[in-house]
Amino acid sequence: MDEEGENILLEDNYYQLLNISKTATPEEINSAYRRFSRMFHPDKHSTDPNKQKWAEQIFNKVKEAYEVLSDSHKRAIYDTLGKRGLEVDGWEIIFRTRTPKEIREEYERLKREREERRLQQSANPRGTLTLSINATDLFMKYYDEYEIIEDSTFIPSIEVSGMTIQQSIDAPVTLRNTATLSGNISTQNGIGSGSMNITNRHLTSERGWTEVECGIGNGLMLGFKIFRTISRLMFVNCGTGLQFLPQGVIPNLVTTMALQLDAHSVGYLTYRAGGQGGSSMTSTYVRDSEKYHLNSAVQIGNPHSFISFNIMRKVPQHDMKLRLALKFGTFGAIAEYGAEKKVSQNTCVSAAVMLGVPSGVMLKLKWSCASQTVVVPIHLCEEVIPAPVFYASIVPIVSWLVLKKLYLDPVARERRDRDRQRSMEANFERLQELQRQARATVELMRETYSRIRSNEEKKKEANDHETVPEETGDSSEATSPYGEVIDVTIPVQCLVKDSRLELLDASKSELPGFYDPCVGDDKHLTVRYMFHNNLYVCTVADKEALMLPRNTHRIKNSS
Repeated sequence: MDEEGENILLEDNYYQLLNISKTATPEEINSAYRRFSRMFHPDKHSTDPNKQKWAEQIFNKVKEAYEVLSDSHKRAIYDTLGKRGLEVDGWEIIFRTRTPKEIREEYERLKREREERRLQQSANPRGTLTLSINATDLFMKYYDEYEIIEDSTFIPSIEVSGMTIQQSIDAPVTLRNTATLSGNISTQNGIGSGSMNITNRHLTSERGWTEVECGIGNGLMLGFKIFRTISRLMFVNCGTGLQFLPQGVIPNLVTTMALQLDAHSVGYLTYRAGGQGGSSMTSTYVRDSEKYHLNSAVQIGNPHSFISFNIMRKVPQHDMKLRLALKFGTFGAIAEYGAEKKVSQNTCVSAAVMLGVPSGVMLKLKWSCASQTVVVPIHLCEEVIPAPVFYASIVPIVSWLVLKKLYLDPVARERRDRDRQRSMEANFERLQELQRQARATVELMRETYSRIRSNEEKKKEANDHETVPEETGDSSEATSPYGEVIDVTIPVQCLVKDSRLELLDASKSELPGFYDPCVGDDKHLTVRYMFHNNLYVCTVADKEALMLPRNTHRIKNSS
């Protein structure tokens, strides 16, 4: 974690400070401001100079949050850039003369310009290494009919049957022109080949680009592509080329038209003609949502026609994706299932099992780190039989669990502890100040706490109805995984309104009277309260929303 990221963790969150959502209306913002103003206004604590000093600091923070969120222009900047965006020189003029939409567009334009300047300074290398392994001898031994077998217990033969290396780099020439140099070398069963291509992409306008390509390898290759946005929901991509071989000149044409069907769905129609791959017409439907990615296609052509279906289930809470694919055609049939796991911010691994007729059983391993990818397809058997299918499914799972237990978890834990220690050291003075401020805030809330509690007690006597924490000191507590427990009964009680408590899905450390004792670590909040003379208990994660009372929190037979 860099120093900038550490400081951002300690910035004030205006929404959480007022305990309102990011979609709060002006009326909700005004109501929250009035509520906290009555609690922290310096005039209410004028009898104690020390309390008045702290009240003035907290009231100023609440007032600052109100002034930003109640102004639509400042709020747009804050929502886009955070608190620091309000401090950047020049924005003072922008937010007075432009609408919130124009402010966001201006920020996106400046961001694109920064990205373009950064692109000019980097080559953006991309590479893929594919290592094909033939391990069919593990499950199905092959003997020549004239070979004399003396010993049937020899070690199985596992060989590298092929290898492909692909690499490319970008060279931005101008803001509108980017040259790309790419090459590949491949060998299969002892026969090798290679090629090198250079392309230049020219951005003609915001609606399209053109690309010229020249390559050498298996003869000279010349190509031209054009991309054009027809409307807001449609675009066309067309490419043509000539390949000069000893047998003659082979032309090819590839045209794709795409149509946005709805917010999550896109349809593609692709036509291929000429070239060594034959001609075909392919219709593809792609749907992408937060939980699923669906891809289905139908191709009619020469030499192959097929129907394919691919579905991916996204599991973001575990940084994982589960995949199932089916493909039927004139070449046979293929079924594939697998999983992809995100190991770190830029690294992910995946494993997939492919069952095909007549291709057999194949295990495909993949490792991606930033822009570099390593793919290892392992051909296990030429027929679909239970043994290779079982081992292809079980071995990657067991290997992952062992690797995670022995290496990944200890490394991640060490990195987390190191980042935590670094963050605590870098923000020590700031954390101490926040801790003192939280304790002073709790003292300022005691009067409000007593009043709210008294009102709830009166409701209990009148209506046999209350939402009040117990009298014990730990009725509401924030806990970290390191065992530190902070009593937050008073600040939680002060947020009760009309016998209800509602906390947003954001870090509780931003609420008045709270502070974060371990920045970056997992924390949770435990609340014990009484309702209809029954004891209720609930525990939520630091950034999990909370609403009380709820029947699911009730402790059975608490009477």
